[in-house]
Amino acid sequence: MLYNNNYEKNLKETLNNIHNIDMLKNKSVLITGATGLIGSAIVDTLIYANKAENFDINIFATSRDIDKLRKRFEKYSNDKDLTFVNYEASRDLKFDFKVDYIIHGASNAHPIAYSLEPVETMISNFYGLNNLLNYAKNFNVSRTLYISSSEVYGEKQDSKPYREEDYGYVDILNPRACYPSTKRSAETLCSSYKMEYDIDVVIVRPGHIYGPTMTNNDSRAFAQFARNVIEGKDIVMKSPGLQLRSYCYVFDCVSAILSVLLNGVSGEAYNISNRDSIVTIRDLAESFAKRCGVEIVFENPNNVEVLGYNMMSYSALDASKLEGLGWRGIYNIDDGVKYTIEILKNNL
Repeated sequence: MLYNNNYEKNLKETLNNIHNIDMLKNKSVLITGATGLIGSAIVDTLIYANKAENFDINIFATSRDIDKLRKRFEKYSNDKDLTFVNYEASRDLKFDFKVDYIIHGASNAHPIAYSLEPVETMISNFYGLNNLLNYAKNFNVSRTLYISSSEVYGEKQDSKPYREEDYGYVDILNPRACYPSTKRSAETLCSSYKMEYDIDVVIVRPGHIYGPTMTNNDSRAFAQFARNVIEGKDIVMKSPGLQLRSYCYVFDCVSAILSVLLNGVSGEAYNISNRDSIVTIRDLAESFAKRCGVEIVFENPNNVEVLGYNMMSYSALDASKLEGLGWRGIYNIDDGVKYTIEILKNNL
């Protein structure tokens, strides 16, 4: 089971890392993308707050596959505080309930999806958010949080960590730009709803998130590393892995998201990055390999893998603005890799 001692430890530490967490008591929260890497960890954290701290949060977890929700949260599927909701980003909303907060994380979120379904990626990213913001307007939602991406920054010339106002070049005629381009336009949509309709909305831009809540079809590099080492196989890298990235353990990401939800300034965007986890892809691979005593080998990528490659050669983020809210990352790379492996091994 995913819910072992290490996982429970992560949930407790996460809850303790959120300033003003008591503001969620007796509130209702809608989480889209609730079976994904980040969304499922948010749901688990809110469930833990109910179980351990009696927060009485009404949790509305959405997915386009209700059976997938039931399986992922089987342990708590009969809880009165947890409601499963059918939701597909590319279709009109039919919600008949009101919530205090929305956390929107539903999106194609891994490279193969971008490369094979660029049209669907664009439509769901923009249309799905528009539907939710319109719902927030009509149902007087207190605050909506949009989970964007560090890919909105594009490519820039210098090698300083990106601040929230740093924007570089994106080749908009490359179909791989389906993801960063619609994330950019979705952020502008958030700002437009705030200006025109006075909607309270905040934005987070996660770096490269990893952890044990990854899905079986996740094609990101960290997920492949984790699967390989758990099976006792060597890590296969499809590039030299020299790109510097802001990696962030999923539960640092969760505490950051909830910190912005409760403490962020309306209309603002916040980078999510742990200053102790800005490393290369190769560094991450070595941490996984060392933990399980396997080697790193190199292979040429296939055409589909090349199409899905991140368009940024450098993607380190400056999280000073987030840290100004009182947040600090608590899991460095070795800690995050250790927990990822131990929790996933226990789940086999």
